[in-house]
Amino acid sequence: MRFLTALLIGAAAFAQSVVAAPPPPPMTLVLKDHRFTPATLTVPAGQKLQIVVINQDKATEEFDSHDLKVEKLITPNSRATIKIGPLKPGAYSFMGEFHPQTAQGKIIAVAAKP
Repeated sequence: MRFLTALLIGAAAFAQSVVAAPPPPPMTLVLKDHRFTPATLTVPAGQKLQIVVINQDKATEEFDSHDLKVEKLITPNSRATIKIGPLKPGAYSFMGEFHPQTAQGKIIAVAAKP
């Protein structure tokens, strides 16, 4: 009986620590002159994420990523929030659909160190 009680207390403490972990803050990408800054975002693998894209251009752009399975129109001088993940460790490319020659970037998902 003591073992079962200790097991239940341990499981409850573990569940509480997992639930209590705060989500990472939103990451920000700025689109200006048809280029993303920063061009590379490094994010933790295994977590849901939010990326805020701020379009400072005078033209609409579409954030597009086949790797992330995301498409989002962002009108001029506005912002959009894109929710992704959780991601496996690796590199995920994205681009501006309307200016793919210059509006390019990638997200690098890095596994947490034990």
